[in-house]
Amino acid sequence: MDVERTELPGIGVRFEFETKRGVHLGIVAHREGRRDFILYDPDDPDSALECIVLDADESASVGELLGGARIVEKLNRLHHEIDNLVSRQVKVGATSPYADRPLGDTRARTRTGASIVAIVRDDGVETGPAPSEPLRVGDRLVTIGTEEAVDQVDRILRGRE
Repeated sequence: MDVERTELPGIGVRFEFETKRGVHLGIVAHREGRRDFILYDPDDPDSALECIVLDADESASVGELLGGARIVEKLNRLHHEIDNLVSRQVKVGATSPYADRPLGDTRARTRTGASIVAIVRDDGVETGPAPSEPLRVGDRLVTIGTEEAVDQVDRILRGRE
C-alpha cells in the first residue's frame, strides 16, 4: 500500500492512502497527539464524508490495538514454528542504567541473541525499534529468544549483567 505523507507546518503530518477496496482515507497526526481520521468522498477527493477526531489517549489506545495485534500474531506464529522460543515484556525500571539512553547502547542482541521486537509505552507501540530509539522509564520491551536469553536482557536492563 502506498502512503502519501504531507508535512503540515504548525500542525503535524497528514497521511493519505487508498485501501484495496478503493476507499480513500487520511489521517492527520497533530503534534500534540490528536488524530483526525478522514474518509474522503470517492467522487470528490477534496471533500470529506466523515472526520473522526481522537484525542491523544484514544489515539494511543487504537495504535496499541492495531500494532499490538500484529505483534501478537507474528509471535504466536513463531512460537508454533520454533521450539524453546519465548516472548516476554521486559520493563525499563527507574534504576536502569539504560533509561534515557538509546536502545542500541544495551547491545542486547549481540550480548544475548534475543531480539527486542517492540517497545510498548504510554503513547503507543513502536514496532521494530531502531537502535537510536531512546528508552524511557516504564517502557516495556517485547523481547523474543530463549528463556535464558530473555532473562539475560532483563538482567542487562537492571544493570546486573
